[in-house]
Amino acid sequence: MKDKTKREVISWSKSVAVALILALLVRQFLFTPVTVSGQSMEPTFEHNERLVIGKLHAIKNFDMIVFESPISDEYYIKRVIGLPGDYVVMKDDHLFINGVEYEEPYIQENKDKLYNGMRLTENFEVHVPEGHYFVLGDNRHHSRDSRELGPIEKNAVSGKVSFRIYPFKMIGIPK
Repeated sequence: MKDKTKREVISWSKSVAVALILALLVRQFLFTPVTVSGQSMEPTFEHNERLVIGKLHAIKNFDMIVFESPISDEYYIKRVIGLPGDYVVMKDDHLFINGVEYEEPYIQENKDKLYNGMRLTENFEVHVPEGHYFVLGDNRHHSRDSRELGPIEKNAVSGKVSFRIYPFKMIGIPK
């Protein structure tokens, strides 16, 4: 091989190696693609939608997070209802956090499908321990969430949903 060709191959190899290392670092520490599995977040997310989660965001009430299940090797996506130290009450499908009532527009479509007198979410009261989050799926009748799993440890959280990348007609920041 000629000297010039060797230099060109080495140069390209270095560039490819640097690009791969940067891609791995970004995926490991900043952003990761995930695929929604199941119906627990319908209608917000449907089965097989593709999302990007950010790993450096502060988590607030009503953010959607991905976390490792405390009972299996699966990862779940749910909505954060209670932060560490919050007192969360659900009474007759009305959500109260630390005594303040909050609207939940993301579940209205599911509420509209109920028969008169039915509730989407059973009544409960919970004090969220320090270092944990209380999470619920938007499709409350079909969600394995903190009502069953208990509060989710902060260190089990993989990241916060940042962006929807598929289906293409829904690309953007989910609400």
